[in-house]
Amino acid sequence: MPPPTLLQTEIPMAGTLSFEQLKSQVTEGGVDTVLVCFVDMQGRLMGKRFHAANFVEHSHAETHCCNYLLATDLEMATPDGYASTSWRAGYGDYVMRPDLSTIRPIPWLEGTAMVLCDILDHHTHAPVPHDPRAVLKRQVARLAEMGFDAMMATELEFFLFEKSYDEIRKSGFRDLAPISGYNEDYHILQTTKEEGIMRPLRNHLYAAGIPVENTKGEAETGQEELNIRYAAALDCADHHTIAKHAVKEVAWQQGHAASFLPKWAADKVGSSSHVHQSLWQGAAPAFYDAADALGMSQLMKHYMAGLIAYAPDYTFFLAPYVNSYKRFAKGTFAPTKTVWSVDNRTAGFRLCGYGTKGVRVECRIGGSDLNPYLAQAAMLAAGIKGIEDKLELAPPTKGDVYEDAKAADIPQTLRAATETLRGSSMLRAAMGDDVIDHYTRCAEWEQEEFDRVVTDWEIARGFERA
Repeated sequence: MPPPTLLQTEIPMAGTLSFEQLKSQVTEGGVDTVLVCFVDMQGRLMGKRFHAANFVEHSHAETHCCNYLLATDLEMATPDGYASTSWRAGYGDYVMRPDLSTIRPIPWLEGTAMVLCDILDHHTHAPVPHDPRAVLKRQVARLAEMGFDAMMATELEFFLFEKSYDEIRKSGFRDLAPISGYNEDYHILQTTKEEGIMRPLRNHLYAAGIPVENTKGEAETGQEELNIRYAAALDCADHHTIAKHAVKEVAWQQGHAASFLPKWAADKVGSSSHVHQSLWQGAAPAFYDAADALGMSQLMKHYMAGLIAYAPDYTFFLAPYVNSYKRFAKGTFAPTKTVWSVDNRTAGFRLCGYGTKGVRVECRIGGSDLNPYLAQAAMLAAGIKGIEDKLELAPPTKGDVYEDAKAADIPQTLRAATETLRGSSMLRAAMGDDVIDHYTRCAEWEQEEFDRVVTDWEIARGFERA
């Protein structure tokens, strides 16, 4: 990941649209559909398809959705135990308020534009606290009060498969075959064979105002990585979410499936979503100090100390499913320890760009299944706590971190991460009890659903021999 550039939040990205530009395109017939979307707990786009004329005339102010949509699981089930919504309360509405600064064309869908929404209480029009965009906005606002802007970038890793989603689903998700037959890390020949998907993906995203830098083969059969330029924290999360959605739609259009499941096969390397981050004061990098041996300011050291100290508290937001924890395995480039190191990919946190104004920290814990809004918000909260308490950063770990018996472990199961989330006084103070209780229930439900299932492994292991 290249070093961050100066903040450019006041300059619209090429490809984004103002509301006036959208109205002109609707009048001229270039746009007939507007996707009015919000982000759910799982980081997916949910919403409605509006006739463009109706959107620009009326619905650009607000529309509505059922409030169960921020209390469902991957299957869209409606678990009990949420304070915000329930059968008893009758499942009412939320207000979806379009953020008109997020309007962009969706070039891979004909005549289509998109806008992202914030979720508001139907009666008070106050932000819904557990809305993922609201969770991140709260931490960004805390930083702003301290005089800082957060700049972030996420790496999106995923697998491409030979068959389509429908073919794979109808086969019971068995005999999965990746699109390539060998490790394609940085491999130009193999990735040339995949340009039927990856080239339109890059070009469509760029045309949609997503500042794509590159794609590359990753370290497994059929594995890809998409890199997007450093941006302000909220923009970064928006870019990530739209790009992940686009990967799936463009792959589907080409007759293939793309999966962000962190560990789809026991003998394959998993997929991550590393998060690069730094703080800025206007155009000045607040993490940089030329007098330091590694170029790290004292502020950066406090921030990183917070990231590391509270990593167990927020691991759920980096690894939200049972499968997420199958990725944490020795010798796979997925971290298992909450320590930092200098340009060392075996550590949970890696110092990048050391000695330069682009100095930053990369969190390597997150899987490809994370919700970027929640993950970024949790890490910002931990960093802020480190700054507030002036936490001292331990020296960097050297060598193979997997072998460091003294280094603290990342929670190794969803059950363990749920308990550290539940008991986190730091996150409760930063996000609110209602938000932490909401997402703790989300974590509990995921475990409860898994615990009800009899797996193929159990049957094969014990059917005859037990």
